[in-house]
Amino acid sequence: FCGECLQPCLQVPSPLCPLCRVPFDPKKVEKASSVEKQLSSYKAPCRGCSKKVTLAKMRSHVSSCAKVQEQMANCPKFVPVVRTSQPIPSNIPNRSTFVCPYCGARNLDQQELVKHCMENHRNDPNKVVCPVCSAMPWGDPSYKSANFLQHLLHRHKFSYDTFVDYNIDEEAALQAALALSLSEN
Repeated sequence: FCGECLQPCLQVPSPLCPLCRVPFDPKKVEKASSVEKQLSSYKAPCRGCSKKVTLAKMRSHVSSCAKVQEQMANCPKFVPVVRTSQPIPSNIPNRSTFVCPYCGARNLDQQELVKHCMENHRNDPNKVVCPVCSAMPWGDPSYKSANFLQHLLHRHKFSYDTFVDYNIDEEAALQAALALSLSEN
């Protein structure tokens, strides 16, 4: 993890890995020099302007790239994968809209939740449960994020519905993702 992503995890009494949530000893965190070297030497094209940028600087470039911002502004909020005339069963959990854990504002999609929290709750120190994570099959509805805004910004940059099949287990999903990735290259 980069220092910026790991830092919020180190500021709590019992740090948890940001990926797998397993406790770890912050004294044993080591800098991955070889990874830093690779990130500083490999270049890839920006998905917006196609300018070649080192991977170490890609996040910063993408966040300020006018073409990427334009693409994001023109993205539809929700596009069904397949059209259907069938009614949506009522026993399916709502994973499309969320309630702000700070003020209770309702019917916010994921992007609106991020925007709302950044605009209205940037300085709120309260630990809260992430409504997106708690709506997922693997989510813990009682887990409170140490730094909810950082969690939102780093964990919820895309909608799970676009990438997740809730009807298969994690291992099957991983295998499907790997197979698809290999077939595209």
